[in-house]
Amino acid sequence: MSVSLAFVGDGLVAGGQWDEWLPDHDVHNLAASGNTTDEVISQLDQVTEMRPDAIVIGVGTNDLGWRKSDEYVVRNLETILHTLRRALPDTRIMVQSVLPRDRDFAETIRSINRHLWQYAPTEHAQYLDLWPVLALPDGELDPTLGIDRLHLNPAGYEAWLTELKPALVTLFERSPSTTSIPIQHA
Repeated sequence: MSVSLAFVGDGLVAGGQWDEWLPDHDVHNLAASGNTTDEVISQLDQVTEMRPDAIVIGVGTNDLGWRKSDEYVVRNLETILHTLRRALPDTRIMVQSVLPRDRDFAETIRSINRHLWQYAPTEHAQYLDLWPVLALPDGELDPTLGIDRLHLNPAGYEAWLTELKPALVTLFERSPSTTSIPIQHA
């Protein structure tokens, strides 16, 4: 039996061929190019009405393009997680780290991800850290995985998928009210 999986987020998420790459799931890609955390918050009713078995969230980088602070992005991500958890207590939720981009944003993104990693378990959400496979040591998106220090090329999506697939297995092995997926430290 196929489980329903809703992807929510920005253009990086929207650009993924998740239905093709995850054929064992009934995938709904609700992400949209240009989405900020504010847009995702405004679309949460659409997500909750679907009542998917699991939700995968990936958003935050566009907020930085609008010069929003790390505190602003964290507050909105907390709102997204809290709202989804309250509305869908039996749905599995995975929140992914804000992806790396130009190194000028590295410290702000690290701050957001650190807060997100700490907050996700309080809402019984799994946290998936994609930085180990996508970022250079200085925090910039690995140029072999991107096209413009922001958007991913096919190799970037492949690297993302190598982390996402096992994380989804773990997500479905646990009940919706478990703690986060442990971060692998290199």
